[in-house]
Amino acid sequence: MLLRGKIGIVGSGFVGSTAAYAMVMRGVGREIVLVDLNKKRAQAEANDIFHAVPFAHPMYIHAGDYEDLTGCRVVVITAGVNQRPGETRLQLLERNAAVFWDVVPRILEHAPQAKLVVATNPVDIMTHLTAHIAGQLGAPAQGVFGSGTTLDTARFRTLLGSKLGVDPQHVHAHVVGEHGDSEVLVWSQVTIGGTPLNDFCRLRGIEFTEADRAEIDEQVRRAAYVIIEGKGATYYGIGSALARIVESVIEDQRSILTVCAPTEEVAGVRNVTVALPRLVGGDGVLATFPQLLSPEEEAALQRSASIVREAISSLGL
Repeated sequence: MLLRGKIGIVGSGFVGSTAAYAMVMRGVGREIVLVDLNKKRAQAEANDIFHAVPFAHPMYIHAGDYEDLTGCRVVVITAGVNQRPGETRLQLLERNAAVFWDVVPRILEHAPQAKLVVATNPVDIMTHLTAHIAGQLGAPAQGVFGSGTTLDTARFRTLLGSKLGVDPQHVHAHVVGEHGDSEVLVWSQVTIGGTPLNDFCRLRGIEFTEADRAEIDEQVRRAAYVIIEGKGATYYGIGSALARIVESVIEDQRSILTVCAPTEEVAGVRNVTVALPRLVGGDGVLATFPQLLSPEEEAALQRSASIVREAISSLGL
């Protein structure tokens, strides 16, 4: 039986534990179970987060094993291995694929109705693999999706809001395609409070140049590199993004989020998983909304989807 507020997180490293903490601070769910190969780490993280509950929202946080995922409405997967020095992207992919062939069946054995939200990088490819494994086990396709460019979209909106002097929550802008170097910032569809970007700047007397666009594009695209160089890993942003995604499922909010999910065709590339604006609710991904892109953006999205499709093919999928 599904428990409406029960959430599982498989992988208790920086991303998994920060996601759990963000859920506690946001008041998402009623119970969170942390599962990790390193049981002492999972227990320590669970205890530490549980001690924050009196300062946030009533919730039960604990460590467990796969059987403790029974009844979960959502399971977030952050498990995986880190890239070794000198290791190629394909070698990393192959090692993480081996992890997922072990982890995903074990999750679905105990939580067959849970929605699976993938955060492990490269997230587009790992989401495609998860959906493939889940499909072989009879899980519904719309119940598997990844964090995609949810964080990249937040970065885009944050930087635009800062430049324009507007609360980012009133900036509507999307990043689509791969969560990576080939992602596409959809400038042609940016609106602020429903007003197109160029019109808003004209009305407010704001000078917004091509150089400003290029600077924001670079900061969004290279944000992770800069953060990793400074402190070794990114986790606050993605942890908060995962809390937001899970909230949309738990509360059936039907939010439009740039998550990634297997898609029959994207910009002429077939059977690929990349991020697009999608309607997310209690049953997972309910609909996908293709954007009205400029010719340049459409070509960029095709390149991005092709890069991801090539990586997926390298796994024999």
